[in-house]
Amino acid sequence: MSVDEKTVRRIAHLARIAVTDAEVPHLQGELNAILSFVEQLNEVDVEGVEPMTSVTPMIMKKREDGVTDGGYAEKIVQNAPATEDNFFLVPKVIE
Repeated sequence: MSVDEKTVRRIAHLARIAVTDAEVPHLQGELNAILSFVEQLNEVDVEGVEPMTSVTPMIMKKREDGVTDGGYAEKIVQNAPATEDNFFLVPKVIE
């Protein structure tokens, strides 16, 4: 796959990058080099290879995902000027 000048300008427009006419050939070469490298990666046989989270083998730390109320509502509202049943009381601002 090859990128032409029109595609370079389109990518620059979508990325909201100002590109001058002098920069287009350089960017075209850069994008073509990137795509060439990606094509090389597609040739690698990855059949049976497990996805990795790191370059070194490790086990992801996991915890039980549970919803709690925190258990300390009193501490949260203790410095509030006005509270009721562990909720903040605020003055009404809209009539």
